[in-house]
Amino acid sequence: MNIGIVACGALAFEIEAIAKENNLDLTIYPLPPLLHNHPEKIAGEVDRLLYEVKGKHIKCAVAYADCGTYGALDLVLETHKVSRLTGNHCYDVFAGKATLEKLMAESAGTYFLTDYLVKSFYRSVIVELGLDRRPDLRDDYFKNYSKVIWLSQSPTPELEIAAGAAADLLQLPLEVRIVGKTGLADQILTLVSS
Repeated sequence: MNIGIVACGALAFEIEAIAKENNLDLTIYPLPPLLHNHPEKIAGEVDRLLYEVKGKHIKCAVAYADCGTYGALDLVLETHKVSRLTGNHCYDVFAGKATLEKLMAESAGTYFLTDYLVKSFYRSVIVELGLDRRPDLRDDYFKNYSKVIWLSQSPTPELEIAAGAAADLLQLPLEVRIVGKTGLADQILTLVSS
């Protein structure tokens, strides 16, 4: 029996690559990434899935940070006696908490993107916020932002174009920070070994 990882769908591809690179015997159970648009549902969905899969594995872990659950996810994990990624959100995981705090101190009005958000920006942000139907609401949602920072795990020319297009849609300047996958890899390795 291998290790089961209940994961945010936005991280599942990276976790699969980390598992292959490190010869980890994992089964990944991804939840829909769009749960982030309703963080109040994350804890319940993780709880449901853990009940479903825990008996199939020698150990389970959760590849979510707090992700806007305000501690509700931790209460679920305490019940199941499983651990999660550290931090408030995946930006902490990818960039490191100290780096993210520094970036926020420099400009509190920063909108962050990951590779997943760059790839899915139109669906995850524009459609989910209704900006495809009501582009006039852009200022209501984003008027307090001053820039976009793309925390890139694996930059490609295609992703650079997509990140630029996302920033253009928000009418904000784009800054690129290459953070790689080390932060996520280190945390996954810690989760499976503890």
